[in-house]
Amino acid sequence: MPTEKEKMLAGELYRAMDPELSKDRLTARKAIHSYNATEPEQFAERAALLKSLLGSCHKTSFIEPPFRCDYGYNIHLGKAFYANFGCVMLDVNRIEIGDYVKFGPNVQIYTATHPIDPEERARFDEFAKPIKIGSKVWIGGGSIVLPGVEIGEGTTIGAGSVVTRSIPSRVVAAGNPCRVIREI
Repeated sequence: MPTEKEKMLAGELYRAMDPELSKDRLTARKAIHSYNATEPEQFAERAALLKSLLGSCHKTSFIEPPFRCDYGYNIHLGKAFYANFGCVMLDVNRIEIGDYVKFGPNVQIYTATHPIDPEERARFDEFAKPIKIGSKVWIGGGSIVLPGVEIGEGTTIGAGSVVTRSIPSRVVAAGNPCRVIREI
């Protein structure tokens, strides 16, 4: 029988209050607390904390504090990734971000979702869908990317967008819900 963590990573309904997952979240929160408490000039310390927290990240990846995530180990950052202040990544499932990706302030990436059925929700069952962001993407400040979305290479997402479905490569997209405005 699969563990709750195995079900979570497979995108199946799972119990978030499982002891193993609760321990993993606490470990991540301690690391995030340390990260967010660093002094502005402590670049080396921040890099070491990110490397130990995240599933993978290039040495040139940088996230401005404050930063929040659920587990950390499901986040994979490419070369020269930059997230401005207030980034949130709910990494219940895999978040894969390519090279040279930039996030404006307060960008939120949500893999976590919940059942529509209120009885399932009342049991604290939830599930997640992975998110993939291609290389050379820019996501404007205050944007939210929802579970299961893929954003193609070279795309720009306008500030304040709510990305509810996948967006192709090399376009400008914006709005709520986010839609393609024009090709690049």
